[in-house]
Amino acid sequence: MIENVDTNIGRLLAELEMMNLSDNTIIIFYSDNGGEQKATNNKPLREGKGFLYEGGIRVPLIIKWPGKIAENTTCDTPVISDDIYPTIMEMVGKGAKPAKDIDGLSLVPLLLGEKSLKREQLCWYYPHYSPQAKMPGHAIRKGDFKLIEYYDPEKIELYNLKYDINESQNLADSHPEKVHELEYEFDRWLKKMNPVMHSLNPN
Repeated sequence: MIENVDTNIGRLLAELEMMNLSDNTIIIFYSDNGGEQKATNNKPLREGKGFLYEGGIRVPLIIKWPGKIAENTTCDTPVISDDIYPTIMEMVGKGAKPAKDIDGLSLVPLLLGEKSLKREQLCWYYPHYSPQAKMPGHAIRKGDFKLIEYYDPEKIELYNLKYDINESQNLADSHPEKVHELEYEFDRWLKKMNPVMHSLNPN
């Protein structure tokens, strides 16, 4: 599959070059979720598609913006798919803030060399029994810390991603103050977003 993707991206880039459009075309490549474990594994990341661990939510993001992004640059700032829309809007001159309220932030400052975004945390709300994880829950990342809270069965996990990228050392018991802080931040975010809440099946 990787070879197929690589081949067809190459065909696309070659076609743009042939049409003299490559210098005037923004290319954004990313995945919607972590890899499916039946086909491969995501090591050193834990688990894969359908999970709230890094193997399920951390994906590649490559952006080509001719004349704007310096070649061979990388960025370690965590971003989320919600950021793609406001990024494109600013890239094409429609402003950093689209007309309607949205959750994401423009990545243009990062693309032009800034080191961080003005954002406190990233949140994921997944109150479903996915075919893979079969555990509804949510996650929040703030700085290097990430909290995962599962609803069924009830379980809280806390990781420091700077030192534990494979999420093997649960720090919830030893850092109760950080658990409380992240629970508070997630609850505040949830009230602001007001999503459809999970509920018991009456049947």
